[in-house]
Amino acid sequence: DGLSKPLGMAAPGDDSGRIYIVQQGGSIVILQDGTIREQPFLDIRNRVETGGNEQGLLGLALDPDYLNNRNFYVNYTERNGTSVIARYTANMDLNTADPQSEVVLLRVEQPYANHNGGSLAFGPDGFLYLGLGDGGSGGDPEQRGQNTDTLLGKILRLAVSGQELYAIPADNPFSQGGGRSEIWTLGMRNPWRFSFDR
Repeated sequence: DGLSKPLGMAAPGDDSGRIYIVQQGGSIVILQDGTIREQPFLDIRNRVETGGNEQGLLGLALDPDYLNNRNFYVNYTERNGTSVIARYTANMDLNTADPQSEVVLLRVEQPYANHNGGSLAFGPDGFLYLGLGDGGSGGDPEQRGQNTDTLLGKILRLAVSGQELYAIPADNPFSQGGGRSEIWTLGMRNPWRFSFDR
C-alpha cells in the first residue's frame, strides 16, 4: 500500500532497515519497519516525463561507498524525452536528498518513448554500468544497436568514484577509439534490468 508504479529498490546496507523504492513518476520513497515514510527521499517529479509506459524515473544505484559519501545515481527521462544519468547526494540522515544536489553526468537523446532502458548497477569492479535501449520504435529501424558511434542500444561502463562527472575505464572496448568510449556491450534491444551474480 502507498506506492505508485514501484519499479526498483536499493538498500543502504546499514542497520536502519531502510529500503529505497523507486517510483516511475519521479520519486523515491523509503520503506522502513513495514511503513512508507511520509516524506519522500527524493522528489523530482517536476523534471520527469511519464507520458510513455517506458519513460520516467527508471533506475537507482547507491554508490559502493554510499554510507560515507552519500552519493547515489539515477536514470530518468526528462520532460523533452532525453535520458538523463545524474548523481545526487543524500542528506546526513540518509532519509532525504536535496533535488538541487543534482549533477548531470550524461544526457542521451531518445528518438522514441519506448526502449529507453533504465537499469543502473555498480559492478564488482566498482564501475557504474547503465543500460540504454536502442531508442525505440520496432526492430531498431535506424540500426543503433550495432552502431558504435551512438550510446543507444548499449550497456555503458563508467568510472564515477572520485570524478567530477565520469572517466573511462582503460579496458573499455573502445577506450582507444573505434567507437564511443563509454560503451561496454552493444547490440542491446532494451536493457531494462540487469544484475551481477553475487
